[in-house]
Formats: sequence, structure tokens, C-alpha cells
Amino acid sequence: MPRLPTDPASAFAELGSIKLSEVDFDEVLQRVAELAKRVLPMPVEVSVTLIRGGAGHTAAFTSEVARDMDEWQYAQGRGPCLEAAASGDVVSVPDLAIEDRWPEWADRGREQGLRSSVSIGLPIQEAVVGALNVYAHTAEAFDGETVTVLETFAAYAAVALSNAQLYDSTASLAQQMREAMVNRAVIEQAKGILMGERRCGATEAFAILSKVSQDSNRKVRDVAQALVDRAAGTSGA
Repeated sequence: MPRLPTDPASAFAELGSIKLSEVDFDEVLQRVAELAKRVLPMPVEVSVTLIRGGAGHTAAFTSEVARDMDEWQYAQGRGPCLEAAASGDVVSVPDLAIEDRWPEWADRGREQGLRSSVSIGLPIQEAVVGALNVYAHTAEAFDGETVTVLETFAAYAAVALSNAQLYDSTASLAQQMREAMVNRAVIEQAKGILMGERRCGATEAFAILSKVSQDSNRKVRDVAQALVDRAAGTSGA
């Protein structure tokens, strides 16, 4: 019995309702791939390509076949998903049996039972671009209406991914700031201990910490923590 596709409006709503505080960027990518697979009436496999620093990788996929088709392109440096990611356009391959732009890639796809594909550019951030890749087992699977649905879906997905990327970056920066504040507090405590023990100034106290750090091949923060622990009587050091 053929499966019923997910209504596009429901898929768009599901993308918009993702709670970024509960999922990470990789999970959002996987949801995008799975929703794209469900939104079409025919059996397809889906992947999401990301390009960072000129290097491509498949960040989410619904089957090994989809990932394999992507990875051939990364290895060769050419192919529809890379072209779509670079241009932001729709790159369609209506029939792999007569594809002459990437014949080796098309041969590989036919060997795995694929007959057509479409890749749609995903502008996520200035430093990150990507493509939504959909592979079908029949030729001419993606008519104008289907491509329009996928383009609309990709636009929603790009917004969701941009928000997820921004959220992850902001959360990571906040964590780094918290760690920096903790590290600074420990170092300041250690400096205070040395200033009291050595009757020296703050600059000399930090120089002592730095020298111990270099001599012992440990981070200044770890040296400072050991000193603070020793002073508090919580360490055997």
C-alpha cells in the first residue's frame, strides 16, 4: 500500500516548531532530511550537503545510498549537489540514463537503482552553504509542481537551519565566556595566594604561575586550580 505523504503545510509548521533549546544543529539537519522524504508522494531518499571552508560533507541522510551519491561528488569535486550549494539554484537530473554532465556519477546511481535527482541550494550563513538532495528510483520523478514544493520546503529549512546554527554559535560563545570567567576567577585566587606567600605584586605572581605552567607543561588555569586546592586543604599537592 503506497504511503501517504505529509501535507507540505504540516511539514513547514513542524520545521517552524522545532525548539532549538531541546535539539542541536545535527538533529535539526536530520529532521530536515526526514521531513523532505515524507513530504513527497513517491519513495525518495534525501541528504543534506553542507559546505564549510570549501569542503563538502553530508550532514544528514535517510539512506546510505543518498550519502554514497553525495560522497562521490565530494571526492571528485563536481556534481549536482555541489553545483546547487555553490549557486543556490535548483539543479535537476531528470534521467540518470541520459545524464551527460556527470556520467560517472550517473552510472553509479543507476547501479544503486536510482533514476533521477534534484538538488536545491540552501543558503544557511555566509560561511556555510549547502544543498537539499532528493534521489528517486524513477526517471522524470520531479515535475514542476514537485520542485516547487521542494523549493518552498528548502526555503523553510534554510531558515530553520540558520536559526539553529546561530543558536548553537551563541550557546557555544556563552559557554566559552562562562569558562573564561571561571578560569579568570581561579587564576585571580591563585595570584592572591602567591602575593600573600611571596610578598609580591600581581604581575610577579602571574609570572610565577606562567613559569610553573611552562615547566610542568600544564595550563595556567590547572596550575592555579592546584594552588587554590592546596591552600584550601582539598588537595594533597
